[in-house]
Amino acid sequence: MEDRRGRGRLRAAARALEGDRNAPRHCARGRRHGAGPAVSEASSSAAARRKDPAGDAALIVIAKEPVAGRSKTRLSPPCTPAEAAALAEAALGDTLEAVVATPVARRVLCLDGSPGEWLPEGFELISQRGDGLDERLASAFEDVGGPALLVGMDTPQLTAELLSASLGALTDGADDAVLGEAEDGGYWAVGLRRASRDVFEGVRMSRADTVEAQRARLRELGLRWRELAVLRDVDTFEDAREVAALAPGSRFAAALPGTWTAVS
Repeated sequence: MEDRRGRGRLRAAARALEGDRNAPRHCARGRRHGAGPAVSEASSSAAARRKDPAGDAALIVIAKEPVAGRSKTRLSPPCTPAEAAALAEAALGDTLEAVVATPVARRVLCLDGSPGEWLPEGFELISQRGDGLDERLASAFEDVGGPALLVGMDTPQLTAELLSASLGALTDGADDAVLGEAEDGGYWAVGLRRASRDVFEGVRMSRADTVEAQRARLRELGLRWRELAVLRDVDTFEDAREVAALAPGSRFAAALPGTWTAVS
């Protein structure tokens, strides 16, 4: 029952996003944003996109190798460093599984560290480049090219349905970017039709106002973007319990000791 409820919320988010993609351009917040008129497209191109929403897009996962003492350090305490790393590996495994189940031309893992047995087949592997997260995001898009949708490893409740809808929002031809807000003020997903370092460099990351700063940058560059579903990502132990409740059948939920999920 819990599994059906949690997955049902994400299916609803994906359906809402699909509806958002088809909404008129004059609709308010939560739909398209930014400057410029709508661009009409040839009906043959539109039909091709409807048949294959992802087109030639790439789906990128940016992640750190799950290592005790380096991964999910904000979960300790109450987790030990080893338990926090196990949760990080489980979250990454759930994310990669959702990506594998998503129809897309390319699947890319942009990794800080070395791959392990947790990496499924079918992924291109690239190394993260840059000092701060802003530079690493810019480099990931630059290395992969566009169009591409990038997600992190902190939302193990992701589903293939939601990822497909997010890719469709990016590749339907009307907007330059998509942005998925996280409840903590960051973002869990960002997509660009064309790579541009200017989108990210200098945007302050890992702050309560990061998503607003990213929106401001898109606006400053004159780009149009689509808002995706708002999700909760895992930074704190309370986040971990809430996300595990959303996806109780996931690796992440299984890695979280059952007694912890009941603590109030």
